[in-house]
Amino acid sequence: MEPKQLETLFNKPVVFQGNYALVNDSSLFENQKQTNDSFSEKWVKLDAESSTSSFEKFQKEWVLQLYGFKSEDGFREYLKDKNIIIDAGCGLGYKAAWMAELAPHAVVFGADFSEAAQVAARRYSHINNLYFVRADIADLPFTSGSFDFILCDQVIHHTEVPKKTYFHLAHLLTGKGELACYVYAKKALPRELVDDYFRKATHNFSHQEMWAFSDQLTELGKRLTELNVSFDCPDIPALGIKGGTYDIQRFIYWNFLKCFYHPEWTKGENDSCNFDWYSPSNAERYSPQEFKEWSSEAGLKINFFRSEEAAHTSIACK
Repeated sequence: MEPKQLETLFNKPVVFQGNYALVNDSSLFENQKQTNDSFSEKWVKLDAESSTSSFEKFQKEWVLQLYGFKSEDGFREYLKDKNIIIDAGCGLGYKAAWMAELAPHAVVFGADFSEAAQVAARRYSHINNLYFVRADIADLPFTSGSFDFILCDQVIHHTEVPKKTYFHLAHLLTGKGELACYVYAKKALPRELVDDYFRKATHNFSHQEMWAFSDQLTELGKRLTELNVSFDCPDIPALGIKGGTYDIQRFIYWNFLKCFYHPEWTKGENDSCNFDWYSPSNAERYSPQEFKEWSSEAGLKINFFRSEEAAHTSIACK
């Protein structure tokens, strides 16, 4: 798309240098500033250490599963009639790049409030139908009715007022546009209490202290995984703990403390996942009903909904 054509999509003057435009890199809200800083730290560090094909493959397969696309071919078919697409909260940009490759007919944008937007632009400068903007996804500089498809995956809960962000994204949809969104799910009561406590406790950690803490959580997850021990847990409804057979690492992870570990990921990728959870000040969690209410209040109809331990996902349209 030529620069003049790009300009018609924006509600304010936006100047691109190649495939990148800086729109806004600062927030008025203290927690959002801290959250942006956390993600700038995470993504820049992860990019420097280079994410592996295993990490990106896992993330892509998770998108296919969480939104019901089932396969890459299914996602490609879904995108066939989507001409203007955005990955709102794109991180290092691999999902935006993926969509640009699956839908070469479309113009695809990636937007992020952190330094990741500029990193992503450098990473994927070779993809001609892909552009990146550094901007607040709660206040994107696009005109109403711009997008045929908006993917907001694993990020809306990190904005200052997630429900308001959802309404803003809904406003950017074309008449037949669709919004795919992921929110964190509420978990067992002990896990929720520990999460809230540690997120407040780590608010003033330096990045060095936060990475050290994340490394300790990764090591805990690794050691628990290597025990290879399972047990039968009773239902404990008062604590929100579901009965069943658990691997010991998964039991502690879901019910008490996030100690993420994936044996096929690098240490840096595992550490970044734990950093991602406890470092940002903004990280809200929701029940399925709370999330569903956003769509109805925004005037959208849910076409697809999935709920699991980690998150709730939906695809909604006008």
